[in-house]
Amino acid sequence: MLAKSHDGLPPGEAGTWWFEPKWDGFRVVVFRDGDEVELMSRGGKSLTRYFPDVVDPLRAALPDRVVVDGEIVVPTEAGLDFDLLGQRIHPAASRVKRLAAETPAEVVAFDLLALDDADLTSRPLIERRRALDGAVRPGRRVHLNQGTLDRDVAQDWFVRFEGAGLDGVIAKPVDSPYAPGERGWIKVKHSRTADAVVAAYRIHKDGAGVGSLLLGLHDDEGRLHSVGVASSFKAAQRRDLMAELEPLVLSVDDMGDHPWAEWSDPEAHADGRMPGSPSRWNGKKDLSFTPLRVERVAEVTYERVDHGRFRHTARFVRWRPDREPASCRYDQLEVVPPVELTEVLGRGRVSWG
Repeated sequence: MLAKSHDGLPPGEAGTWWFEPKWDGFRVVVFRDGDEVELMSRGGKSLTRYFPDVVDPLRAALPDRVVVDGEIVVPTEAGLDFDLLGQRIHPAASRVKRLAAETPAEVVAFDLLALDDADLTSRPLIERRRALDGAVRPGRRVHLNQGTLDRDVAQDWFVRFEGAGLDGVIAKPVDSPYAPGERGWIKVKHSRTADAVVAAYRIHKDGAGVGSLLLGLHDDEGRLHSVGVASSFKAAQRRDLMAELEPLVLSVDDMGDHPWAEWSDPEAHADGRMPGSPSRWNGKKDLSFTPLRVERVAEVTYERVDHGRFRHTARFVRWRPDREPASCRYDQLEVVPPVELTEVLGRGRVSWG
């Protein structure tokens, strides 16, 4: 079951929506049949070998025969860390074992799909949630997601829990069945704007026009770091961007003047953030780009920043001809007050009223 984006909590009478914190991790469906525990990704791929550290805790927390929907997360003292989570997807078992010991993962359960011989997916959400609360025994590394029918509580979570690394709030109709593949839930996520340098672009996968703009921000020393990309342009806009940016394209001879000229040298990435670092998701992915003279500034929307980069793909809003590239710095980004993860994780608090 999936969610579609919405600006603000959805309207409706009290008690018609069930609200939960939205976690920033890997979606997972957990299957248990006796001693056998299998972790399945949203796309149907097995995640079990990458997260051996949660298998025994799940055996202790779940009934003998059950299917549970939830999220795998890696909590740290600074909040959730998606980068550490992503490092688990690695072919070397020794690396996975080491990371499981150094930065153990945890599971947050939020829906019950089957129990013993009963398929619960056709039952209303509120019944499944009550059944989940009775079936799961929260403990070491396994948690029940908080939930509420109270819109004011949900709005408070939306504001405060971001400081612990959460994405926002999920809203679910209380009478809705579980419909795999359908976007019957609503996700309300944080959105902010920033002015970023457009230092390069990548060609769209179909070869026609700009696929993504490569964005940068300056640190206090004036060094330009890669902070992510803006993409999802319509076909006509991709072609227009290509024509508009053509006068700024640097030739091979001029590439040495670009702040990311050494992008293809793996050692260069240790000294700063630039595009082209190896992808652990797709080692064969073409990470090359077309460098531009550093003259253009774009206003973009973003959700959050992790480790100096936009956590998700940004969205292009407009050009900012009134801004100088050197003025686009990290200090413009909003700093969210930290919140202890213990306030969010481990309680499984439910507000039925």
